[in-house]
Amino acid sequence: MNITNAYFITGTAYAGKSTMVKLLAEKHNGIACRENYHEELMDERLDPGEFPCLCYTRDLQDWHHFIRRTPDEYEAWVDGAAAECEKLELRILDRLTEQGKPVFVDTNISLETLAQMTDRQHVLIMLADPEIPVRRFFERPDKEKQFLYQLMLEEAEPEKALANFRECLKRINSQERYDRFLYSGFPVILRDENRSAEQTLAMAEEVFGLR
Repeated sequence: MNITNAYFITGTAYAGKSTMVKLLAEKHNGIACRENYHEELMDERLDPGEFPCLCYTRDLQDWHHFIRRTPDEYEAWVDGAAAECEKLELRILDRLTEQGKPVFVDTNISLETLAQMTDRQHVLIMLADPEIPVRRFFERPDKEKQFLYQLMLEEAEPEKALANFRECLKRINSQERYDRFLYSGFPVILRDENRSAEQTLAMAEEVFGLR
């Protein structure tokens, strides 16, 4: 795979990764691979043996099971799904990088894999305070998030269901995970509500050597 024209953004939720990918692609006539872009392969006949976490949501019949999982189960699923998404992303990127345009990726590829496949100038970490995704998860109008919220309200004990799901969110937005990104050795941009999107874009371009 020729990834000299691929630029990867990873980090925590609510840090602006997908927005930055969109802005970079628009400005530099590139290809934007925004959040969950790997889903273009989800219609393929994924093997549950190879992709058990992705097939779990694809084949799920009762979504109440999804929200009833413990924090341990939820964390294991998130980590497993990320590893499986990495496989799909690499397949997609193999095609996209052949088009000759710069490719900007909101990626699930692990820090370890990124360190092996590219250099510091092609990876940017974007981070938000770990409490933000937990506190604001249901504030976004995303259909998926509102769907999950309604499922919890349907539970026999809605408050307990909501509390359990918040614990799941806390687990995958822990300070430990935040620090793993922060001290990864890759360039970092921290979320700042007082900074404009244009200013953040300029910072990202500086990291990627696009200015």
